[in-house]
Amino acid sequence: MTLSPTDALHTLAREHLPAEIAERWIGLMRPGLRLEKATSTGTGGEPVVVGRLGGMPELPEKEAWPVWEAHGPLSFIASVDCAALPSAALDITLPPDGTLAFFYYDGQVDDGCAMVSPDEPETWAGARVLYVPAGAPVTRRTAPEGIEPYPEVKLTARVETTAPYLWHPAVYREFAPMPDDHPLWDEEFKEALWELSAGTEHRIGGHANPVQDEVESEVARGALGNPAWTDPRIKEEALRWVLLAQFDTDDDADMMWGDGGALYWLIRPEDLAARRFDRAMFTWQCS
Repeated sequence: MTLSPTDALHTLAREHLPAEIAERWIGLMRPGLRLEKATSTGTGGEPVVVGRLGGMPELPEKEAWPVWEAHGPLSFIASVDCAALPSAALDITLPPDGTLAFFYYDGQVDDGCAMVSPDEPETWAGARVLYVPAGAPVTRRTAPEGIEPYPEVKLTARVETTAPYLWHPAVYREFAPMPDDHPLWDEEFKEALWELSAGTEHRIGGHANPVQDEVESEVARGALGNPAWTDPRIKEEALRWVLLAQFDTDDDADMMWGDGGALYWLIRPEDLAARRFDRAMFTWQCS
């Protein structure tokens, strides 16, 4: 496949890395969908709305509002219209239609006492992905007692190229062994890459942009039953997980995840293809 010389990530790689390493790193990039605020231009070319942050979800009448037993109701974070997403550009298999709704126990009910973590299975009920099939009768819900809805922000999507985190297991697999002075870890390259990824990043598909370390390893360790971090199975399992969605801290939606953090939902491709969104795993990070 011919890579566009105008793509910012490709240009950055070729400017900062040895040619052979740059091309191998470019080969690890994946297409993703960046979700951005759908702002009217006033010129008639209005953005296509593909989803929204906050507001109130539309759920089937028989679908109960997600609750973490013994803790309380989850907050509605976002939804995306699968039919409106330009998902043909992705390398994951999203449903062609229907809606994905994301819920998270954000601490409103208990002032942040209970935390959702991939290494604590008893907390997994604190984050949910619901799939609402196209044509299912739905009603707009009212938030349960104790939950203040987030302001609604309509979202549009654009296709973008995403790069793997420099410590992602796929990077180690491609470049192993990686000495401490490997070109990918050059300070100038890392700084340039960080500057390129600055800003609010809501994303469907592609590589996750972690705030701390690779989120794939976090969920992989949880899925394996929390072995020691030195267990080689974690890196192997991490390669089986892909990003479903990432929702960043967002001032417009009054969303703040810790100290400028982000929420991540990951899933195995076979579960995504089978629409087993109940098998998606969640983690979050903050700076």
